[in-house]
Amino acid sequence: MSTTNPGSGVIYTETTVYSPPEQYINEAPYQIAIVALDGGGRLTARIAGDKVSIGDRVNFLEYRNQFPVFQK
Repeated sequence: MSTTNPGSGVIYTETTVYSPPEQYINEAPYQIAIVALDGGGRLTARIAGDKVSIGDRVNFLEYRNQFPVFQK
C-alpha cells in the first residue's frame, strides 16, 4: 500500500461499524467512509474525531496500520 498523502476530499458515503473484525474489537464503534479525493479517484478510509456526513469536506490525517485516516 502506498503511504503518500492523498490530500483532501469530500465524503461520498459513510457508515459506522459496531461489529468489527476481531482485531478491531477494542476500537468499536468507529466510522469508515469512501472519500472522493480532490485529485480524482475514491479511497476507503477511517474517520477520526467528529462524525462525518455525505458531502462533508475532510483532510488526510495519517496512516494507521497502513490504512488512511481522515478528519473534518
